Amino acid sequence: MRIALISDIHGNFVSFEAVVADIERQRVNEIIFLGDAATLGPQPHEVLQLLKQLGCPCIVGNHETYLFKPSLGQAYMGGTQWFSDILTWCRARLTPKDYQFMRTFQPMLKVKLEGDNTLICFHGSPRRHTDNIFATTPNEEVNEMLAGRRATVMAGGHTHVQMLRQHMGVLIVNAGSVGLPFEQMPFTERGPRVMPWAEYSIITSENSTISVELRRIPVDMKAIKQAGIDARMPETSDWLRNWISITEMLSKA
Repeated sequence: MRIALISDIHGNFVSFEAVVADIERQRVNEIIFLGDAATLGPQPHEVLQLLKQLGCPCIVGNHETYLFKPSLGQAYMGGTQWFSDILTWCRARLTPKDYQFMRTFQPMLKVKLEGDNTLICFHGSPRRHTDNIFATTPNEEVNEMLAGRRATVMAGGHTHVQMLRQHMGVLIVNAGSVGLPFEQMPFTERGPRVMPWAEYSIITSENSTISVELRRIPVDMKAIKQAGIDARMPETSDWLRNWISITEMLSKA
């Protein structure tokens, strides 16, 4: 049994298409979306259309909540004007059917794997979708976030940083971000830095053996940036500046 976990697309349709194409080559049995589909990117409607076509289970992310209740997003982002502007812009581009589709998203999902293995999917944590589980988060804090739930594999997104962590016998997976994979989280003073690829993960359960694959997919950066320019979304120049070029990335090696 192979399950593809995708998360945090954030309106990046170019990267989403690249990930879907790669998934089709991996012969997975199921796809699960872990939240944050439409906001912060140039093609929110197109992303939701393709996600609906996949027919996969979808988890509610914090940004789905903000599309329905913008005041919660403003509170989370500290009332910043840029977020208010881009959220308003995104909401205006979604159709009633898009909102109807997002209402089908669920807060958490438990999946039975082969043998006695299980998988629990969420966005931030089982406790709340704005929790950050990092590789360095103290065990005591992780226990609080897991809120008494336990499975062989527990998988989320939200931080935009891929991760595989063994926590007291449980494999905690962060699937990474399809549309905005961050260089690091928390950010430096420079702000968010977005890596020039797309990310997702595959869980394989076979003969009671579990394996986790963190996948990094090449994307057409010219097409991504052109989509941002064509969409004329608010703060496009900042959005474009946040992406790290391949040259810049290699210079840090």
